[in-house]
Amino acid sequence: MLDLGLPALLSVVAPDPSGVSVERFLLLLATILVSAKVLGELAERFGQPAVIGELVAGVLLGPSVIGFVDPTLPALHLFAEIGVILLLFTIGLETDLKRLLSVGGAAFTVAVVGVVLPFASGYFVAHALGLDLLPAIVSGAALTATSVGITARVFSDLGKLKSVEGQIVLGAAVIDDVIGLIILAVVSDLVAGTTPSVGGVLRTTAIAFGFLAAAIVLGRFLVPPVFNFLARTGKENTLASMALVLAFLLAVLASEIGSAVIVGAFAAGLVLAPTEQAHAIERGVIRLANLFVPIFFVAVGAAVDVRTFGSRDIVLVGLALTAVAILGKFAAGFAPIWIRANKTVIGVGMIPRGEVGLIFAQMGLTAGVLTAGTYSALMLMVLVTTFMAPPLLRQLLSKSSTAELDQESLAVAEMTTEA
Repeated sequence: MLDLGLPALLSVVAPDPSGVSVERFLLLLATILVSAKVLGELAERFGQPAVIGELVAGVLLGPSVIGFVDPTLPALHLFAEIGVILLLFTIGLETDLKRLLSVGGAAFTVAVVGVVLPFASGYFVAHALGLDLLPAIVSGAALTATSVGITARVFSDLGKLKSVEGQIVLGAAVIDDVIGLIILAVVSDLVAGTTPSVGGVLRTTAIAFGFLAAAIVLGRFLVPPVFNFLARTGKENTLASMALVLAFLLAVLASEIGSAVIVGAFAAGLVLAPTEQAHAIERGVIRLANLFVPIFFVAVGAAVDVRTFGSRDIVLVGLALTAVAILGKFAAGFAPIWIRANKTVIGVGMIPRGEVGLIFAQMGLTAGVLTAGTYSALMLMVLVTTFMAPPLLRQLLSKSSTAELDQESLAVAEMTTEA
């Protein structure tokens, strides 16, 4: 969760408790940004999304290779959290709520099926491979939630975020995160040795979905008049600054009531998207996002320790969990049988786990439920699903665009012939 307390803020301008000086941290940021930019552009030259290069930069700079970036560094964690908040806020700004709601049934179906199938199959595979009840449950839970940050970034970079497939995947990924929070609360109780109550689960569910709905409904009435006033009296930079204030406050509020900071940030973007000032706000926010968002993806990559993949047993467990993780999400893309869309794109878009899977795995390791080997197996699953989805999406969406152009050309040719 994002901690906006004074110690976290001071960690950026004063020596970190771990002994990192201001100069060392500035050098760390410079190295991260240069590496992310260079490898991001290199990935694009090879026809892949920039996020792939940024993730590779994290792996190379992380503890398992060069060892320059420590993903557990508090100040870096803070910057990464701000990065994912800005990413989801800008995604919200680019999202048409009416269009999103128009595919709401499909998105909800994809989300639910995409949670149930991976969780059930992950649990049974883990249990069949010798894991006890609780480690198997934690392993299955780590397979449930799609990384909305990674998927949304790829669709946005390719200009496909507003497509039917993009909207379904975005909606499903956000719902996934909300459901993931509910599962996390239940698993946390199990890890702590307490039995979750039905009332507690229902309360957590109501809070998670209720916050998102309330923030959007109330925001549509309260926010536009405020920003209309700011547009008349202030400068464009003021609009962007106040929009960030709204995003940060909703992120904090979401966290405080038991939801996720990214849900609050996404809600803020949805609220501001239909306003007349949305484009001006987006221009201002993107400048800041260009600094923080790459840090988030580098931090995700740095959390992967490739040194732990030397054990044959760990690799086998990891590959088995990876297989069911991929199949479960891919099958979920075909669940809404009534909607006309490229379901292969939807299924692939739901595959990456990224930071969400890492949270579950880290919780299990810290609580002593998972062994270092099981944790490494889950890390392998996160690594494979995170890295395979962006290039596959790029290839599928490029083919889709080519097919659309061919259909348009054929239609024009037929019209010309008739004339």
